[in-house]
Amino acid sequence: MANLKELKNRITSVKSTQKITKAMKMVAAAKLRRAEEAATAARPYAERMDAMMVSLAAGLDGREGPRLLQGSGSDQRQLLIVATGERGLCGGFNSSIARAAARKVDALMADGKDVKILCVGKKGNDALKRKYGHLIIDLVDLSASRRISFADAQPIAQTALSMFDKGEFDVCTVFYAKYVSILTQEVTAQQLIPASIPEIADAEGEGDVDYDYEPEEEEILSDLLPRNISVQVYKALLENAASEQGARMSAMDSATRNAGEMIDKLSLQYNRERQAAITSELIEIISGAEAL
Repeated sequence: MANLKELKNRITSVKSTQKITKAMKMVAAAKLRRAEEAATAARPYAERMDAMMVSLAAGLDGREGPRLLQGSGSDQRQLLIVATGERGLCGGFNSSIARAAARKVDALMADGKDVKILCVGKKGNDALKRKYGHLIIDLVDLSASRRISFADAQPIAQTALSMFDKGEFDVCTVFYAKYVSILTQEVTAQQLIPASIPEIADAEGEGDVDYDYEPEEEEILSDLLPRNISVQVYKALLENAASEQGARMSAMDSATRNAGEMIDKLSLQYNRERQAAITSELIEIISGAEAL
């Protein structure tokens, strides 16, 4: 009977876990809808900003542009901004971003580069600090923000811009997960500084259009490039938020189904044990009656 009691307690425990994972799935689904809308709404602005950079850079005609566009002329010092979530229970969302960043760090260090890491999100910091703790310069905690806003992205961008102005790094790359669907999130590494203008595709057709700018392109770029850094960081955070909720919803759905399967197996085992116990008691009663 002790075994039956143990099985019954285990079934009760798994049922409680199933209720929690089901509730978390529903919460993630509600948050995903808002996060997906925000990420989708931010994409056109970020893409048009990139297209404007292409047009302005094309208008320089060989003239020297702002330092944010031209870079420092070196790639020796690298800053990696690793954006992950503040919470777990979302499958491989956080670990996949951390692994991609770790591979980049290893590759850069193998080439003799100097690397610094700025973590946005506790989970990325927890995953990277075990091996690269000496490279992490700061942790940006966004757990207090109920919804990602542009105000959350600006301090991160300002930190990167300030470090670049002081000559603390030459190249800045941000790692995040681009939201594709509930089941698919693509880990993305996007170069922020210097602006990767040549890598921006001319699919928008902006490169084929001639514009006359006032004031000159250099002055406009000097104002737009820092703003573009904030926009791209904001886009990365929104993509991450949607990806995190999608991954959590998928993970909790799998956990709920796995719990259901475990309950079925434990219930079958419980019924067999209970039937065996009843049969054993009947045999003992019949044997005792025959012995009298």
